[in-house]
Amino acid sequence: MSFLARPHRDDVLLAVIGLSGGVLLWLIGIHIQNGRLFDTPWASLLPLAVMSALELLRRSAPLTALAVGTLALVADQFTVGSLATLLMFTDLVYAAVLYGSPSASRRIPVITLLATVATTVGFIAWAPSADAVLIGIVVGMVSFGPALTGASVRNHRDAAEAARLRADQTALLAEMDRVQAVTAERSRMARELHDMVANHLSAIAIHSTAALSIDDPGTSRDALGVIRQNSVDGLAEMRRLIGLLRESGADGPPSAAPTLASLDALVEQARANSASSGLTVTLDDRREGSGPLPAPVELAAYRIVQESLTNALKHAAPGPVTVRLDRSRTLLRVEVSSVFGDRPGPRAPGSGAGLVGMRERVALLGGTIGAGPEPRGDGVKIWLVRAQLPVEERTYGA
Repeated sequence: MSFLARPHRDDVLLAVIGLSGGVLLWLIGIHIQNGRLFDTPWASLLPLAVMSALELLRRSAPLTALAVGTLALVADQFTVGSLATLLMFTDLVYAAVLYGSPSASRRIPVITLLATVATTVGFIAWAPSADAVLIGIVVGMVSFGPALTGASVRNHRDAAEAARLRADQTALLAEMDRVQAVTAERSRMARELHDMVANHLSAIAIHSTAALSIDDPGTSRDALGVIRQNSVDGLAEMRRLIGLLRESGADGPPSAAPTLASLDALVEQARANSASSGLTVTLDDRREGSGPLPAPVELAAYRIVQESLTNALKHAAPGPVTVRLDRSRTLLRVEVSSVFGDRPGPRAPGSGAGLVGMRERVALLGGTIGAGPEPRGDGVKIWLVRAQLPVEERTYGA
């Protein structure tokens, strides 16, 4: 129960000061009224003691303390009275508004105002004089004044608490935004790094395996040539990415990012890398006469083709690998097909990160993508990657 709660040290200090001050006033004979029913001076010590004890409950049970304190103040009016008792009652009114329930903090100022007005009007009606007005002023100072002060302090305290909560929520939202931005940037960097390096490393892995497994000087020389070329290209891509990271951390695709104008070179490199695997790579670009594409769309289309050619080099059976590009007014269509099935010879392992990266790129642009085996007319299955990218200018995610 709240009555059993340990009193706050400030409340204990108020109780001790109030009791000590009241006893001191009693000892030196200072009282606030005369001619009362209990005119014996020691009688005023009883309401004083009760009011001092109620100060211990001003936080834990403020409404109970105010109710009992009101009775103690009424009892004090039948004695010679004590200024300390009166002052401690004003503190109980203040504490009831400040620490009481929200409904009580709204009602107490209204009740004390009505009590002040009623007392003033009553005394004026009973004995019209300046003393009647003075009594009303005193009642207002003892009850309505502390209640109004408590309401003002509580309003400021609640406003400060609300501001603190808003600040905490703003800080939390800012931290969430920061974490999301960092996560998105890390995902973007991971996609770029994978797309740039996987193609070259896959070619290096396949041709180095072929050179080790086939004891033929000509084959080894050709494989070493392909390995060297892919190593140089891979290092150049890595330098480009590192340079971009050092220069700025701006969102959006980098200005030096590859475009579809580089597809011819990409396809030519894929032909060289896959010649020993029995793959023939061709480009079917039907975008003749079309206008420029947004930079994020060009980068995404280029990376989709690059990753699809890398996967064909890793997994496709001997046969044609076809890259098709087509554009309508609102969409860019990208298709890469290869023969689906096992093939002899060395193969590079795959982690599946490439397909995930392609889906993420397309999702950020609001497009669609599908990848999987499909039957061809002659009964041969092909692995088909088909993506549709919106080409209208808009704000793209990072």
